[in-house]
Parts: sequence; structure tokens; C-alpha cells
Amino acid sequence: MRVDKFLKVSRLIKRRTVANEACDKGRVAINGKVVKASAIVKVGDILTIQLGEKAIKAEILKIDEKHVTKDDATSMYRQFD
Repeated sequence: MRVDKFLKVSRLIKRRTVANEACDKGRVAINGKVVKASAIVKVGDILTIQLGEKAIKAEILKIDEKHVTKDDATSMYRQFD
């Protein structure tokens, strides 16, 4: 799955266009490497998202292509403190 789509489906970022812009500005990294929106994510990858002063770091636990409910979205990743 593309990283911009994963960010939207998992609800880490609310809109895919915003996720796309974050990738274009170099604010999204997979396993420490800054990536474009078209980068493919896999289970076990570590995502780092820089949103202003706040940084979000999460491990991908599962990938689901279809529509995901709000409750199931949080089971797609594990967020680090």
C-alpha cells in the first residue's frame, strides 16, 4: 500500500491530500528514510511523521486495503511515545 493511502486509512492523517503534501515536504520517513507519497509500506515498517513541533512515530502492524472503521484503524499501527 502507498504510504499516503496508509496514513489516510489508518487515520494518522485525516485526508490523503494532506498526507501527500506532508510526503512532498519531506516530513514522512519509513525506517529513517524520507520517502515520497508513492513509497510502499510493509508490516513491520517504522513510520515517522513530523507535523509542526509534534513528531509521530508508529510501527505498522497490519495493512488493510478496504475501508476501515474508526475502532479498527488504531489496530493498524502501534504508536511510540
